[in-house]
Amino acid sequence: MNTRYVILIAGPTAVGKTAMAINVARTFQAEIISADSRQCYHELKIGVARPSEEELAAFKHHFIATHSVQDELTAASFEKYAFSVSEHLFKNNNIVILAGGTGLYIRAFLDGLDVVPSVPAELRKALILKYNENGRDWLRDELIKKDSDYAARGDLYNPQRMLRALEVWECFGKSILSYHEHDVKPRPFKVIRIGLDMPREDLYKRINLRVEQMIASGLIEEVAGLEKYKHLSPLQTVGYRELFPYLEGEYTKDRAVSLIQQNTRHYAKRQLTWFRNQERLQWFDPGNNQAVINFINQEFKKDA
Repeated sequence: MNTRYVILIAGPTAVGKTAMAINVARTFQAEIISADSRQCYHELKIGVARPSEEELAAFKHHFIATHSVQDELTAASFEKYAFSVSEHLFKNNNIVILAGGTGLYIRAFLDGLDVVPSVPAELRKALILKYNENGRDWLRDELIKKDSDYAARGDLYNPQRMLRALEVWECFGKSILSYHEHDVKPRPFKVIRIGLDMPREDLYKRINLRVEQMIASGLIEEVAGLEKYKHLSPLQTVGYRELFPYLEGEYTKDRAVSLIQQNTRHYAKRQLTWFRNQERLQWFDPGNNQAVINFINQEFKKDA
């Protein structure tokens, strides 16, 4: 097989992407590049559902615990990272697996991103000042009011991305997502696009249970140890930002857990909206490993 392939395993949080990616990796003796915008931070483990040590040992993963929360990462920097790793991996195997749920990172690597124009420094400073004065809820409400497209499909938990979206709207009067939907850039590989999904009620049960397991595994202690970083964007995401107020006595543990579950469910819903609109996936139940393997082999045969 001379054609190079990237096999994408995508889907909402908690659906079972890691297990499926490992099964595909085992079948084709390939390595995995994570497309998760938070599992790359070595300070974050429990709250981002980083693959277990056993899972990481089963097959080589890339972009897991490779960066610090103090590093500024973007879809463009992930694109550069993934290209570098994949070029290395293709020297030994014509198959690379890309697994994760960060839609913009996936789009950057597989299709490329159009360059978003820069905005005046004065505008950025003014928006940052307003954000510092009014908080993330103000930022979210501004995007809901002004950029309904981003509010429906974008990341409403990452202040850095939200500020970028708002400044683009304020400067150009159009959604930042409009810059991500132009022509697909040429790539030196073919992509096999697999999406995992299950009935919404089952997914939400999995999410609720996983949050409870995170708490039992020491998530509160993990967050407490990261208090000095709480102002950074990676710590302003679901699973972390809900626990800082609890640790400061603003509300109860039960309330914090309930908020994590609720916000994770909302995030999963937005992920599914993105993937259904953007990624041209072939959908499978996460428990149907053989159907996924059969589909991949069928795609290979088309180029044989």
